[in-house]
Amino acid sequence: MLAFITLLQAINLGSAVSPIGAALAVLGAAWGIGKIGSNALEAMARQPEAAGSLQSAMIIAGGLIEGATLFALVVCLLIAL
Repeated sequence: MLAFITLLQAINLGSAVSPIGAALAVLGAAWGIGKIGSNALEAMARQPEAAGSLQSAMIIAGGLIEGATLFALVVCLLIAL
């Protein structure tokens, strides 16, 4: 990974490629959180007594996705610098 970042910095493509990577990371996270929400709501509609456990699992999964997205954005920012 570090060699790839060094290569991008050496050929000066980091400033051109990093916004694309950041956009893909954000779009992927938005799609993933949307899928989690829609599937959780569908499961709650089918089985209302499991709503509490589904909500907590949905919140945990959403937090993990946001953490991975933040990491991806930081990597894109480091490549751009």
